Amino acid sequence: MSISAAIAFGILVVSLLYAVVAYNGLVQLKHNIAKAWANIDVLLKQRHDELPKLVEVCKQYKQFEQATLQRVTEARARVASAREQQDVTALGKAEGMLRMGLGQIFAVAEAYPELKTNEHFMQLQTRITALENSIADRREWYNESVNLHNVRIEQFPDLFIARVFQFAAKPLLEFASAEKTDIDLKALFSV
Repeated sequence: MSISAAIAFGILVVSLLYAVVAYNGLVQLKHNIAKAWANIDVLLKQRHDELPKLVEVCKQYKQFEQATLQRVTEARARVASAREQQDVTALGKAEGMLRMGLGQIFAVAEAYPELKTNEHFMQLQTRITALENSIADRREWYNESVNLHNVRIEQFPDLFIARVFQFAAKPLLEFASAEKTDIDLKALFSV
């Protein structure tokens, strides 16, 4: 075997090894996204199961704001639908609506001393708040996984492997801008 043939063979082997390593890295990133989504899905399901209990406890207080409870119920249905369809964009919008509604429930509850001291309400509030914090943590991990994946499939030379094996960009899980704004407590209590 001549030197030029050995060099060509060496380049081919190194290129093949790099392609295998790049492909495996992309597969790992893809599975990290799926795992992060599954973790979010579990938490959303747990919170989905707690929300009707919270609404029922609040309904026991006849004068409690029914419009707020209705918004939470509708948002819960939208989150469930987006979750089942694995529509990250729709989930982000529905989550924003739901989180705003929950914030309003907890804020309005301040005006109802009996509700605030209700043992079931306090337990549900604690549980839902813990789930919200966990969802936020998992959302951060999901978005980091998506970002790593999206950057990697655009970097040279990995983009060639990504195109050949049809690795596509994934959407970030972003919540609606309304969720990022503070709840107007004055407007809530002036009703």
